[in-house]
Amino acid sequence: FSCEWAAAHFRFRQPHSDLAYALEAGKVGTRAVLMAVQAHIITYLLFSRDTEYTHLERLCRIGQREQGQALAMALAETLWAAGGGSRAIVCLISTAVTVMPRGGYRADTFTERIQLFEFREKRAAQKFISDHINCFKCEGSHGVILFLYSLLFSRTLER
Repeated sequence: FSCEWAAAHFRFRQPHSDLAYALEAGKVGTRAVLMAVQAHIITYLLFSRDTEYTHLERLCRIGQREQGQALAMALAETLWAAGGGSRAIVCLISTAVTVMPRGGYRADTFTERIQLFEFREKRAAQKFISDHINCFKCEGSHGVILFLYSLLFSRTLER
């Protein structure tokens, strides 16, 4: 992965602003992944949350907590769909190396530390992602790469 990919994470615009629902997307290759998640965030904010606000207010009147909740639901929904509606795999980074590189593989100090968590219930996946949302949205978290790996493992390489 390039430096831009390694630095990419899910970052919202300013809470309680006109674009509080929007993810910030740079001009790198991560934009397509961010926009796919953005569509799920908007769907969740408009149609899944139970609030007294009108449709447009539902998007703009969200705070930092609601931003994290919307991101967690969007990631979980996408991973569950990738898993065919029967499973989701979530990748997080551990502090210890979990896989030793073999011949022909160049260590990147990231991939070797990925830990997989499998879920057979959608609600359990949603809660886990919600509990670990900072692993996807904090600076230096490699959040977009983690989500991409999670998508690949949820979908499976065969599919």
